This record gives sequence, C-alpha cells and structure tokens, in this order.
Amino acid sequence: MDILEELRWRGLVADSTDAAELSRRVNAGPLTLYCGFDPTADSLHVGNLVPLLALRRFQMMGHCPIAVAGGATGMIGDPSGKSQERVLLTPEALSHNIACVKAQLARLLDFEAGANPALLLDNAQWTASVGYLDFLREVGKHFSVNMMVAKESVRARMEDRDTGISYTEFSYMLLQAFDFLVLNRDHGCELQIGGSDQWGTITAGTDLIRRKLGRSAHGLTLPLITNADGTKFGKTEKGAVWLDARRTSPYRFYQFWIHTDDRDVVRYLKFFTFLPEDAISNLEQQHLKNPGARPAHRALAAAVTELVHGPAALAEAMRASDILFGGELSGVGEATFQDLVGEVPTREIARTQLDGAGLPLVEVLVHAGLSPSKGQARKDIEAGGINVNNTRQTDTQRVLTTADLLFGKHLLLRKGKRTYAVVTAC
Repeated sequence: MDILEELRWRGLVADSTDAAELSRRVNAGPLTLYCGFDPTADSLHVGNLVPLLALRRFQMMGHCPIAVAGGATGMIGDPSGKSQERVLLTPEALSHNIACVKAQLARLLDFEAGANPALLLDNAQWTASVGYLDFLREVGKHFSVNMMVAKESVRARMEDRDTGISYTEFSYMLLQAFDFLVLNRDHGCELQIGGSDQWGTITAGTDLIRRKLGRSAHGLTLPLITNADGTKFGKTEKGAVWLDARRTSPYRFYQFWIHTDDRDVVRYLKFFTFLPEDAISNLEQQHLKNPGARPAHRALAAAVTELVHGPAALAEAMRASDILFGGELSGVGEATFQDLVGEVPTREIARTQLDGAGLPLVEVLVHAGLSPSKGQARKDIEAGGINVNNTRQTDTQRVLTTADLLFGKHLLLRKGKRTYAVVTAC
C-alpha cells in the first residue's frame, strides 16, 4: 500500500483535494507535507496524536514532514471546532508552551533521518516581521469576505448571535493560509494535513498558493475521533489526557488506553499504532473470541505508551497495573505508586502508632475497613485471604511497623483477590 491506501485502510481520511491528483503526486516520489500545532497549552493531548502520527506515517514511507509550532497563530486562536472565543495567551505563556510542545513534537518524529529528516518550524519566524498593511495587500486582497464567511469554522460561529466571532479569530484563516504559502515557497511543501474541522483553512491555503505562486497544492483532512458512545475522545473524569508525563503520568496514560471501550479498541489500534494489518486482524479475532482476556486493549495501551513515554515508562506502568492483580511491587517508583493510591480506598494513620513495637495487623485491617472486627480479621488471616504489600500473611499475631511502609509512607493491604485498601502514615 502507498501512504494514502494505508491511511484509508486505517480509516484516517476524511476528505482531500482532488484525490486522483494527490494519489498521482504521492506515487511520483517523495513530497513535503506539514501540519500545525498551536501551543494553547504546555502539552499536546491524545487528540493531537492523530495528525502527529500521520506525519510520522508519511515519513516512514519516504516523505518529508514539517511540524509547525504556532508561535504566531497561537497568539490569535483557531476558531475551528470552538463555540466560544479563545482566551488570548500572554507572550510569556505562549513562549513557555511553544518550548514544551516543540519537545513533544521532537520525540515523535525523526529529525535525524538520512534522506527525509523531519523539520520543526515556528510560524512566528516568517510572520512576526510582516507589517499589517503589507499583510492586507499581499494576502488579504486574495480573499473575499463572502468566501471566508462560507467556511464552516466561521459560519457556525456567525450563526450563534450570542457568541459570534471576533475579527481576531476571523483573521486566523488568512494566517494559516499564509503559513502554507511560505512553506510551499521556501520548502517546497505541497500538502497540508489536519483535522476535518480544518478543511476550510486548508483549502484557503491551496487557493492562496494557486493565486500567488501559480502552483497546485493539496489538502488532506483526518477524522475527528469520537468514542463509540458519542462522547469526546481523550476526555476522562479527571480531564484531558496529556502527552506530558507531568500532567498525565505514564501509568494513568496506560490506564486510559486499557479502559478503551470494547467497541473502539480495533479502530484505535488502526488510528494510534503502527501495527500492520495482519497483526491488528489477529488481535481483532482474539478480541472477538475472548474479549475478557483483553489482548487488543493490552496491545493498544503498550504500543501508544511506549511511543509517547518510552520503554522504561511502559515497563513501570505495566508493573503498576499488575500490582492491583497481586503482582510484584519491585520496580515501581513512588510517583507511580501514588497514582495507584488514588484508585483504592485510603485511610490515614498516625506514624507514631507504627513506631517502636508497632500496631497489630488485625487492628490495621479494621482501621482500613477490610475487616469489620478484630475477630473477623484473625479469621481472614487464617484463611489466607490477607496480603500486606502483596505478600500473603498467615500469622494472626503479625505486627506492622514503620519498616513495612512502602516509600516510608504506605501500606498496601488486600483482602481476597480484588479488595484493596491503602493505609498512609502521617
């Protein structure tokens, strides 16, 4: 398969300009393409993975990707897909966000490839020096207001009389079209990709290139991902799922993918991994045969977590996930264990109670709520159903001290196979 066939098989093509001509150009030899990422936060999120991985897929097939960090467009705010005006960022916040986003882009594209290294640019490089009057003369004169109003990203906002659209965000389309023009002129960039809500601004760029440079250029949009139940992809009860480990830990990132709806898991294997068709087909058959074993979910979570956070973080996330199924505690760091603490009932206890002679296990079980009484706690221990830090306990006279604390703070208690509690010494 060529890259377009690959994207279609994966369900990653929403629309394109002149599909036959784009297919001819793709098969004629390597082409340069770009996608922009506005730094509205100090981290990209999982929704950004679709276009970012698309750039990588093109690169793996010999094409030359450009990732553009929106130092200029980020000052304005893209109205596409938004029902309200964005809050304008301060220059300081924008600069910080750009630095963070650039680092994430650099991890997911190959900037050292021999024949087709990726390129990372900031559109402020070519926009900041352009005067307002010059921009209106050189770019604005090529766009009719009628055409701009007809674009979905603008029309939807204008139809909402309560919200509307500011002149600032109305102008965003011209800035993005200017990006495509400059990249085509200076870097031979022939294709822009983006989410399906970007169709209007992408075609504005192809029109500007045709009018200003007399060249043809192409646009390709990728579908906006929604979950099978209609909810927005990438959102959890705790908020967005970020690519930055400081905002979403590798363990929680891994868990996000593990908890993918059964109806979505095969689609997401196609969207978010580089597994080939036969491997995904095999996982699909395993999933249909025994969905409870969750082979497709584990493959999805492992592939995306390793891609974003690396093999070491994946290994720790997998070990941490196994802890709640009785796995070994070795190799799990304190930060990851803190994530686990947030998933099970937690009780505090005074550290002084564990000092010196310590506190009987039966009392700790009652305090943690795992046993209703000390008598029942003894029966639970005798029956072999109590674990401390995932080690089975058999001694009803067992006393816990500060030496038993994990990371000097926690006791991980389990009754039976699945009932957990954490006691934290304060």
